[in-house]
Amino acid sequence: MKHPWLWWKKEDLRIERQQLIDEGRDISRVESEFTRLLAEDMLEDAQFQRAVNDLLDKTRLLPVHLDYHYIEPSDLEAIRAQRPTGPRVLPVTDPEALRRSRIAGAWLGRCAGCLLGEPIEGVIRPDLLRLLDRAGYNEIPDYLWRLPGLTENDYLELGFGKLLSFRKIDHIPQNDDTDYTVTAMALVKRKGINFTPSDMADFWMQNLPILSTCTAERVAYRNFATNIEPPDSAIVRNPYREWIGARIRADFFGYVALGQPELAAELAWRDASISHVKNGIYGAMWVAAMLAAAINHTNVKRVIEIGLSEIPEKSRFFEAVTEILDRHAAGATYTETVEHIHQCWDEKNPHDWCHSLSNAQIVAMGLLYGEGDYEKAITRTVLACFDTDCNGATVGSIMGMMLGADALPAKWTGVMHDTIHTSLRGYLTASISTIAEEMFQIHNTIANGHL
Repeated sequence: MKHPWLWWKKEDLRIERQQLIDEGRDISRVESEFTRLLAEDMLEDAQFQRAVNDLLDKTRLLPVHLDYHYIEPSDLEAIRAQRPTGPRVLPVTDPEALRRSRIAGAWLGRCAGCLLGEPIEGVIRPDLLRLLDRAGYNEIPDYLWRLPGLTENDYLELGFGKLLSFRKIDHIPQNDDTDYTVTAMALVKRKGINFTPSDMADFWMQNLPILSTCTAERVAYRNFATNIEPPDSAIVRNPYREWIGARIRADFFGYVALGQPELAAELAWRDASISHVKNGIYGAMWVAAMLAAAINHTNVKRVIEIGLSEIPEKSRFFEAVTEILDRHAAGATYTETVEHIHQCWDEKNPHDWCHSLSNAQIVAMGLLYGEGDYEKAITRTVLACFDTDCNGATVGSIMGMMLGADALPAKWTGVMHDTIHTSLRGYLTASISTIAEEMFQIHNTIANGHL
C-alpha cells in the first residue's frame, strides 16, 4: 500500500527544511542530505522513504543558533512563564439562556464560516478576485456558488467548477474543521476536563479514521499507532509541527470554559501538544482563550489581546498577531493589510499557506476589519485566501460567540438545514442544534463543578 498521504514526498522535505530555518536551527550538517534527497527520482521507493525518515530523525537533534532571539517553549509551565499579564478569569454574568445562545452561535457561526471557505480551499487570491470581478463585486456578497449574475459557463471558464457541486447543498459536508470540534466535545463528555493528552490520542484512534486526518494530525496518529506517546508524537518525523492543525481543534475548549481564558488555553494545550510544538500550539491556545473571553467582551481588539496573554510574549506568533493589531490601530485599510500579509507570505508555498502564523494574521485581520458584523468578518477573512475554510470557521466561531445564534443572518445559516456530516463515530450524520445543546450542557455541568 502506497497511499499518497502516508508516503513522504519531496515537498515534505522542503517543508521540513523551511521549518528548521524558522525555528532557528543550524542546518549546515544536514544540508547536503536535503540536496541529495531532493534530487532523488525514486519517490515511491522504500529506500527513499527510509532515507527521509533517517534525515528527519537527525533534524530533531539540530541545535538552535545562539543569536536566535525568540523564546518558544512547548511545555505548559514554560509557556505560562513567558506570557504577559492578563485576566486569567473573567466574570460571567450572562443568564443561562444567553450563554446557550452564545455557544450555539459560536458553533453555528463556525459551521457557516467553514462552509463559505471550503469550496475554495487552495484557491489563490488573484483567481478569487477574478471570479468576483466577473460577477461585479469587490467583496464576497454571498456563498460563492450562488453569486448573482454568474452562469455555469462563467464558473467553468474561470476554473471554479467545484463551486457548482455546492448548489444543491443541504447540510454541512464532512470537514476536519468541524470534525475536531465535535471530537473535542465527545472527549470532554467522556473524560471530563481533567483529560490528558494521551486520552485524546487514544480517543482519536478509537473514533477517527486516520485518513480523515491531515498533515501534523496524520503524523501524530501514525506515531500513536507505533507507541510513540505525547509529547514525542508531535515531534517525531513531523514537518508540519507548526502548521494550523491544532488551532482548528481548539474551539470547543473555549466554549466549555467561558470566562476562563487560562483554563481554555490549558485545555487547548493538552490537545495541541499531541501533534504540534511551539507556534502550532500557541495558535490553539490563542483561539480557545479568545472564545472564552468573547462572552465577556464586545471589543474584538480586547478579545484578541486576551488571547495573546496566554502565549509567550517573545514568540513569533505573538509578534505576528501584534503586527496586525498595530497596523489596524495605525489606520491601515483592509486592502492594505491583506496585501501586506501576502507580501510576507507566499500562498503558493504550502508551508506558508498552511502555517499557524500566516493564518493567525488573517484571523486577526478578519476580526478587526469585520467591524462587529458577522457577514463582513467571515467574508473579509475568506477573501484574503490562504486556508479559507479554517480561517472562516475560526472567525465565524468567535463572532458567533460574541453575537449569539439569533443575530446570525439566515442567509448564512439556512443553507445547512440543521444537518452536519462528520467522520466521528456516533456523529456521522447529526443535528447542528442538537450538538450545540450538548455543548451547552457540558459547559453548564463544568461551570457547576460536576464534570
